[in-house]
Order: sequence, then C-alpha cells, then structure tokens
Amino acid sequence: MRKQANLWSFYFILVCLGLASYKLYSNLNNTWLVAPPNYILLLLSVTTLILSITGLQDRQKMRDKLRGWLTILLSSLTCIGIMLVLSFTSMFSIGTEEYIKTVNSPNNSHTIDFYHFDAGAAGSFGIRGERKGPLWFKKRMYYEENVEQVEVEWLGNDRIVINDHHLNLSEHDTYGYRK
Repeated sequence: MRKQANLWSFYFILVCLGLASYKLYSNLNNTWLVAPPNYILLLLSVTTLILSITGLQDRQKMRDKLRGWLTILLSSLTCIGIMLVLSFTSMFSIGTEEYIKTVNSPNNSHTIDFYHFDAGAAGSFGIRGERKGPLWFKKRMYYEENVEQVEVEWLGNDRIVINDHHLNLSEHDTYGYRK
C-alpha cells in the first residue's frame, strides 16, 4: 500500500504541475481555460503531499526513497505557490463583476456569458464575454473597455456581432484580447 501511495503521489504531482502550467499558459495566451479552478489544484496538491508522506515509509529501494522525497518537495512547493496565487488574487481583486446576460447561437451550439466589470478608482469599466465549454471550460472571447451595454446579434450559427464587432466563432476570433 505504501509503495503504491509513493507511486500515485508522484503521478498526481506531475498532473497537478501540468495543469497549473497549462492554466498559466492559457491565461497568458487567451486559449481555452481547461484547467480546474485554483482551489481544486490546491486540494490535489495537498492530497499529493499527504500521499507522498505516507509513501515515504516504503524504504525498500533507493529509487523509491528518492521519488518520495522529490514528490514531497514538488508538492510542498506547489501547495505554497497555489496558496500564494489564491491569496494574491483574493487580496488584489478589487472592483466588481456583474453578470449581464447569456446568449445562445440559433442552433444552441455556442453559449456566451457577458459580464460588466468595474475596477472603480483603480481601473476602468467595460464588458467581458466568455464562451462556455463543457464542465468548467471557458474561453474569453470579448473584452471592451468604457462600454456599459452589450448588443448582440447572431448572423448565423458561428458568426456573431457584439457592439458592432464581427466575430467568427468557428475561426476562434476574439476581440480585445491579444492572440
């Protein structure tokens, strides 16, 4: 059991590091946000830390000991990193974000949620649109500052006009985000 805990904890931390890396990449490059929320990554890394400590009691081979200590080090650093991210985002997330509406394409294959954001004296205000995917997946596809209303018109199942900006969803068009 302890050897399996050592091995599973190593696999879990690799998955957790991969998801955290992809989450950073997708936020920087505006791709689909596939990684789970930060609190789930924190839960996975804490579980990995507990499993790795349990698996460290397997002292049969030097390779297993080395893998156990490496897993403890990686999971500890991952826990600390995710806790820092969570604390900074909660501390510095000033302003408000208010849900406006949800629009569906004519054939219901695309769903877009629109939000009004206002950072108050610390920043600007505007509209943000997120395209929904399965589970918690989403893609930021529309961002416009200094706008308070959103006008949406579908030109087909994959083409949409948002505040006079034409987007083709089948070509993964975005507005206001860099590509």
